Amino acid sequence: MAITVGKMTKEELKEIISAIVEDKLTEIVGDPNEGLPIRESLRRRLLRQKRAVAQGKRGESFEDVVSRLGLV
Repeated sequence: MAITVGKMTKEELKEIISAIVEDKLTEIVGDPNEGLPIRESLRRRLLRQKRAVAQGKRGESFEDVVSRLGLV
């Protein structure tokens, strides 16, 4: 089912725009790390994150990170 921009929340629109920009940048620039080896610890961390996202879990919001680090 298609949804119009007017019916989206601000957060939904930001998420869609962010995904589109990321996809386009990857398409244009490519992945500079493609083909490079990764440490086993990083591979395990990425797999944990992938499972968490698949289960609907998300990380900290940008605003929470900024506040926690005292960047404001």
